[in-house]
Amino acid sequence: MPDRDDQGLAWKVPPSRYLASRPGEHRVGEPRSLYLGMPDGCRLALDVILPDGDTSRRWPTVLILTPYVRRFAVTPGSNVEPSPNTFRYRDMFVPRGYALVVVDARGTGASFGTRDSFRSPREREDYRTIADWITAQPWSDGCIGATGISYLGAACDFLASTGHKAVKAIAPLFAVWDTWADNYYPGGLLIKRLAQVYDELMLALDHDRRDLRAQFSYFADPALQGPMPVDEDKDGSLARAAVREHLANFRMPDFMVEFKCRDDALPYDPSFTSASFSPYNYLEHIRDDVAVYAISGWLDGAGYANATIARFSTLKNAERRIMLGPWDHGARVNVSPWRARVEPELPVLGEVLRFFDQHLAGRDTGLAAEEPIHYFAMHAEEWRSARTWPPTREECTLFTGTGGTLAASATGEPTKNTFQVDFAFGTGGQTRYERIAGIEAKSYYEDWSKREAALPQFTSEPLAEPLEIAGHPVVSLWLLSSEPDAAVFVYLSEVEADGTSRYVTEGVLRAIHRAESPAPANYRAAWPWHSYARKDARPMPAGEPQLLRFALLPTAWRFSAGSRIRISIAGADADHFAQTPHGRPPKLTVLSGGDRPSSLMLPVAVAT
Repeated sequence: MPDRDDQGLAWKVPPSRYLASRPGEHRVGEPRSLYLGMPDGCRLALDVILPDGDTSRRWPTVLILTPYVRRFAVTPGSNVEPSPNTFRYRDMFVPRGYALVVVDARGTGASFGTRDSFRSPREREDYRTIADWITAQPWSDGCIGATGISYLGAACDFLASTGHKAVKAIAPLFAVWDTWADNYYPGGLLIKRLAQVYDELMLALDHDRRDLRAQFSYFADPALQGPMPVDEDKDGSLARAAVREHLANFRMPDFMVEFKCRDDALPYDPSFTSASFSPYNYLEHIRDDVAVYAISGWLDGAGYANATIARFSTLKNAERRIMLGPWDHGARVNVSPWRARVEPELPVLGEVLRFFDQHLAGRDTGLAAEEPIHYFAMHAEEWRSARTWPPTREECTLFTGTGGTLAASATGEPTKNTFQVDFAFGTGGQTRYERIAGIEAKSYYEDWSKREAALPQFTSEPLAEPLEIAGHPVVSLWLLSSEPDAAVFVYLSEVEADGTSRYVTEGVLRAIHRAESPAPANYRAAWPWHSYARKDARPMPAGEPQLLRFALLPTAWRFSAGSRIRISIAGADADHFAQTPHGRPPKLTVLSGGDRPSSLMLPVAVAT
């Protein structure tokens, strides 16, 4: 089944229909580029693209802030796209009456300066100056919106947090709210490969290393040369000088291990923690009248769906919306096993266009009549709408039991299931984690039946009728560990009547971070909250069962009648996560029944 939006009643006006009603009326003008000076003297390269190239009219502006090269110089005679990271925004918005401004972030592309961190606070201050410059231009109508995927999406939050009055609407797409927990340390565990691959990507781009760039499909075309010089830089000497400054940029593998706990600070700057490069840290500076539309997918990395939901739940803005689809990071792929085609059919940017038309261009799009939440129910293969998240408060709890059972009631007598962690176990190379590192992935978890078979499991009886869930499944595991620390992975699967096991979602928690606490005001969560603070970390006591209660990543999924529900447990994912504890695979014991019943809570949804 496709992810089409015109089947069902989730929208009054589906995104595809709205986009069809808004054909492009303007040609894409030639980009004009220049250097813009920051208060500290650093010069940033930017492109301005106007509808029809017309400077005599005033246009609302869509701002794109990227570290991934705003535009490349290309081999003469080549027809390769010079802006692989941003052309989709250009081709969507400029023909429909928006000015587009694309900026190379400080220390990247043709911009001068160095990057002192991932999503540096210094970048955030740059955004205020950029907004001032835009509103001073004769072609600007004084209204600014921002959008973009991943890094570009979180930059939207940073822009809004400057409090600039011209910023009217932002659409952060597939973007973090808490960089530490949503991206690099989900459950308190480092995604080791992500830091390394991201570093290789940034070396390729920031240092103009074309040999390294070849391994990243988005930037691999040999016709792409170095960063495009701005118009005044006729011989490219300024762009080359900028690239030389980038040699001093931070290195991600070295940088990210400085923050082993969420509250760890740089040893040379006690004020700089992971909050410093996370949007949630600047919540109070985002004006309440800014419209916000966040979009993510059910297999969007390690926690981007969490970020989308938390942004919606935390912000007080009257106009805020979210959409969660059957997508990976950036909606490159429809991840559903029942998809009709690999490429998504719902036009994500068409929905963003409608949002900007409403809040930047002043059009009456009918958006106010739509529900603020839209999400895709996997296996049901249908879109749903809702006013609140989670969309229902109903729950179904299943308890682990003797012989690997998962049942509606706990056994009276306590039982134990003990297994030795296999540090060689991995989830493979076509998972939710590849795309966030810029690695091509198209066939998600196709070998899951085989991989899951190696794990200890708890499985329900066949369902008498379909069961649809929407939200965060929560596991409560009473656990014994032979070591003072452990990585605990829990996978939720649907086992179909023919025995095929379908990956649904997963969750992970480092055992030393098992302590729960109330969610802070700047990151509201409808699921168990863990501070991941160094002061709250506690080793597992020998011979003493401990409760690990944590959420799996959110999903919306319909289990079919006749299918069984299964959770599988692992102590490692060698393909993605750091080994915990080093060289000491623990023996783990799951307790069931008695006064320490382990369980799975499923958030039950009612189809609408």
